[in-house]
Amino acid sequence: MSYFKRDKRAYLLLADGTLFEGYNMGVEGTAIGELVFNTGMSGYQETLTDPSFYGQIVLQTYPLVGNYGVNDDDMESERSWVSGLIVREWCGEPSNFRATATIHDFLVRQKKVGLWDIDTRALTKILRDRGSMKAAITTLDVHSHRDALLDRIQNDPVQDGVAAVTCDKKGWFYTRENRANHVALIDYGYRKAFLNILLDLGCNVTIMPAQTDLNAIRDLNPDGIFLSNGPGDPRTYSLYADLVKDYLDYGKPIFGIGLGHQLLALVKGAEITTLPHGHRGFSHPVQSVETGRVYMTHQNHGYTVVPESVSEKVGKITHVHLHDKSCKAIEYAEGYVFSTEFYPQITPCPNSTGFFFERFNEFMERGQLGCL
Repeated sequence: MSYFKRDKRAYLLLADGTLFEGYNMGVEGTAIGELVFNTGMSGYQETLTDPSFYGQIVLQTYPLVGNYGVNDDDMESERSWVSGLIVREWCGEPSNFRATATIHDFLVRQKKVGLWDIDTRALTKILRDRGSMKAAITTLDVHSHRDALLDRIQNDPVQDGVAAVTCDKKGWFYTRENRANHVALIDYGYRKAFLNILLDLGCNVTIMPAQTDLNAIRDLNPDGIFLSNGPGDPRTYSLYADLVKDYLDYGKPIFGIGLGHQLLALVKGAEITTLPHGHRGFSHPVQSVETGRVYMTHQNHGYTVVPESVSEKVGKITHVHLHDKSCKAIEYAEGYVFSTEFYPQITPCPNSTGFFFERFNEFMERGQLGCL
């Protein structure tokens, strides 16, 4: 199948009744979830396999998706976690030496429903102005199933996304030769990129399920704790927040990203609020409060820490979003506990935010010497 063929009608029905008509890609069927948009020009395979997108229908704002295909190396997890995908146009003849399949083939293999050939610009404006909302992609005749679909959309249950994506109880251990620091990675839906960064920095990594208690942490005796990214509203995760509070009492360096950042903030007494349409994309400018330096960052979240709720006695905001001034990084009073709402990346360019990982590694080394 190529993008020149229009074989099967498909529809997008929003919770407010707005309807878009296009064509099906991937498998036929119905997918329901929160409709969000992602502004990345590339990285669609990483988006589809990022567990933080669990249960969401992702709209790609860039008009052409799939021109470099998909491959086994760019998977951020073992499978796709999105409910569905929406694009303006998809490429059926990718040109890249690493490509092993088209994006349509990938969706079929992952049993995901897709929609294409709609006005994605108009849809993005709706989400920008009205906020993210529930929606359904379907290959059913929406005109005869409209009321039933709206009822399913409005009554779609809120699920514990972390419980759905976290690893099993036994966890996993990763190592390379001549390792120094041992990291307990609490898996709320981690991306493989973060595991690889920790390994490249010389760490052993034990991936542990989100329900891991302090006794299991003590038995492992790690040098530091990494709280991963993940899906869902942190305000509904009281169990995980209580466990994070216990981790803090353990007295080891802690680094949180995404959901891990938000859970830390909740435990420290800060408030969480919902962003109107989220920050999802690869070019979000973040500014250092101390130096004024700006970094272009990869972000994927629909919730954020309320800046005014971060007590000066507890910690300080170190980085903010350049556009809306939302909180993007916090350093806590312990000194060795900190977090980012964006995804830090180690790159060869001067704009790299990998220093957050390097700082975490340094804290663990100091902890081994008793210098925290």
